[in-house]
Amino acid sequence: MRLDKYLKTARILKRREAAKELALQGRIQVNGRVAKPSTEIQIGDVIRIEFGYRILEIKVTDIQKQVSKKNAALLFEIIKEENRD
Repeated sequence: MRLDKYLKTARILKRREAAKELALQGRIQVNGRVAKPSTEIQIGDVIRIEFGYRILEIKVTDIQKQVSKKNAALLFEIIKEENRD
């Protein structure tokens, strides 16, 4: 599944367009490499996202095309979440 679609499906970002913009700005990394919106995501990948003053690092635990809001959190595991000042 594409990175931008995964981030929207897992409800990490509200819109796929927002995921695309962050990726094009070089603020998303997959397994330590700067990722494009079209980067293919696989189970076990580590995604690092920089939103303004916040950094979120997650591990992909599942990939599904559609998921309910209630089960979206089951698609990933938070490794690290920090706020930069």
